[in-house]
Amino acid sequence: MELTKEYWNNRYKKLETGWDVGGITQPLKKYFDQVSNKKIKILIPGSGNCHEAEYLFNNNFCNTYILDYSQKAISNFIQRVPVFPKDQIVNMNFFDFNGKFDIVVEQTFFCAIDIKKRSEYVSKVSDLLKQGGKLVGLFFEDQFNNDHPPFGGTKDEYIELFRAYFDIKTIEICYNSEDARMGRELFFILIKK
Repeated sequence: MELTKEYWNNRYKKLETGWDVGGITQPLKKYFDQVSNKKIKILIPGSGNCHEAEYLFNNNFCNTYILDYSQKAISNFIQRVPVFPKDQIVNMNFFDFNGKFDIVVEQTFFCAIDIKKRSEYVSKVSDLLKQGGKLVGLFFEDQFNNDHPPFGGTKDEYIELFRAYFDIKTIEICYNSEDARMGRELFFILIKK
């Protein structure tokens, strides 16, 4: 199965978005509630309906950018948050995007990309981060599918994959996951070397 723009548009059109919990997840909310510098530049790739960006924007993190391959996901977001700056909304393939950010947020994007592209993802995130920038978010600590998203993994796999480019500040099972994900999510903060 090829994970094309059309594939993702169809998932959003058919409302096949089981990963969307309808708001910012508690682990990310708690993390951002502790960040005092609201001028930092944040990227949310594979943003989907992007409740995280809505939360950040409504809490004065005005340098928040969203990026998604699906035009339907972008349209859903614009309809819900029409005041979000249009020049901070990007509709393109993550691997073709360029920029420099203080934080890249991971919320169900990593588990949606082809497993064969995981090393490329790690390298791309490193390129998108400023020196000392952070990749912050959630990985699934679970095995799912091998032929279609979501693709899971384990803590040990993630550490092995990211350690060449990142120092691991934390990667632990979430204590405040959504009920359906409890015990199956790792909250992490990885710092670009």
